[in-house]
Amino acid sequence: MPTLAPVSRLSLKNILLPTDFSAASRAAWPFARTLARIYGSTILFAHCLAPEPHLQVVMDRVPEQDDYARQGAHWKLDALANEAALGDVPAKTLLDTGDVAVTIPTIIRENDIDLVVVGTQGRRGVGKLIMGSSAEKIYRSATCPVMTVGPKVRPPAEWKLRRILCPVDLAEDPQPVLQYALALAEESQAELIVLDAIPMVPWQYRASEDQRSRRALASLIPEQANDWCKPEIVVRWENPADAILGVAQDREADLIVMSVHKSRAASWQAHMPWPVASEVVSRAPCPVVTIRV
Repeated sequence: MPTLAPVSRLSLKNILLPTDFSAASRAAWPFARTLARIYGSTILFAHCLAPEPHLQVVMDRVPEQDDYARQGAHWKLDALANEAALGDVPAKTLLDTGDVAVTIPTIIRENDIDLVVVGTQGRRGVGKLIMGSSAEKIYRSATCPVMTVGPKVRPPAEWKLRRILCPVDLAEDPQPVLQYALALAEESQAELIVLDAIPMVPWQYRASEDQRSRRALASLIPEQANDWCKPEIVVRWENPADAILGVAQDREADLIVMSVHKSRAASWQAHMPWPVASEVVSRAPCPVVTIRV
């Protein structure tokens, strides 16, 4: 397995904060603000109005000045931007119309977005993502990393990145997610916990499997990482979602960084690539950054 390349400094010039003006969306703001201050980012507050229904009968369009939904959204976006300005965070606003699954990737591309920060109420369901409908679409369609603030995350008086949990899947390429977690840890001088969850291993094979996993993970972490984050390797024998949530709770993680993607058959995500991450998002005590690889 190749050694991880030297860690490059993370650039977060533009952070997108999609909002539907709900309490869940509001909960994401403190985390976006903290990152914006650390990285000198500009926040883009964006709201997507529902697309107009198709009418069988042609009717005159309501003038924009009389479109109260659009006016109200403009006012609310401006209020968010003004609040950001009071906190010394540069902010812009964008109001669009359409389904977020279509508009969000376009906004990301046209505005050079480096990170999306979104809040969700975390609805649960069998065989589907455990997020509200809009957040689910953003999570699935975003072409850059997404930080999701789930319903179990308590609003912080001041959010600090002291401990980052990075679960990896050695059956896949863990380098993109490890690079991202290491870059965040370096910037904040945070501890980094690298987790390998290996379910359904008989007890008599666990010692050898533990050694194999630790050697493989250690080979992926550049030696200079010890200068800033003291990486710790943890191996658990549980279902991946339960292992991630258990370590996050026990170690009081401030952030989870994990990958999501269509996995190969050898991977523990092979048969359900989205539900593992969404189960974590819905129950995590801290924000979760997901990186599509």
